[in-house]
Amino acid sequence: MGPDRHEQQPELPLGLNARTSPVVPKIVDPRQGHDGGGAGGAPIAFLQVPEGDFTVAALESIARGLLDAIGCAKLAGQIKVHWNRRLRTTAGLACYTRLMVSLNPRLIAFGMEEVDRTLRHELAHLLARSRAQRQRIQPHGPEWRQACIDLGLTDEKRCHELPLPRRRVERKHVYRCRNCHLEIRRVRPFRRAVACLKCCRAFNRGRYDERYRFVKSEPGARS
Repeated sequence: MGPDRHEQQPELPLGLNARTSPVVPKIVDPRQGHDGGGAGGAPIAFLQVPEGDFTVAALESIARGLLDAIGCAKLAGQIKVHWNRRLRTTAGLACYTRLMVSLNPRLIAFGMEEVDRTLRHELAHLLARSRAQRQRIQPHGPEWRQACIDLGLTDEKRCHELPLPRRRVERKHVYRCRNCHLEIRRVRPFRRAVACLKCCRAFNRGRYDERYRFVKSEPGARS
């Protein structure tokens, strides 16, 4: 997640602000959006904006109403919602430390129903964490599932299945186990010594052994 910007004007799709409804300044396929190469993600325009109030004020009102209805007035009074143009393949994020739900502006292209579902999905994360207090819980464990039900989502899945554009990342760092020659590829290099789990389990009772450490190599090479 990017730097803390919740004190600044909320990020919204192009043509949206806290008090007006969407306008369509240019034609862009809503399934692709428009990135424009900007470092922080350029404003997104839509071919056709579906009906609904997608303003931050309206979404926060929905969120607070849902939480108030199940007796979580304190959380309802602190919750924040914003549109995050940095999100690409992620539909939404929940940040408990700031009690904030971040939504991907590309959701607007799929209509208010999808925006509302994603909002509830992320609210459930905050609700589950709030109920658990200092107890550690799994992100999509039983506490989250119960929170989903309380917020009106039944049989909610962990991940969305929306056709959001995906970015291919080259895994250019290649490592190989010197013993079994298992090859793994990574986007980022290892920052510390890492050994082959299979070999460590087979020959050293699962403990780290330098003999089975992954070494960097060229793709396709044999050690």
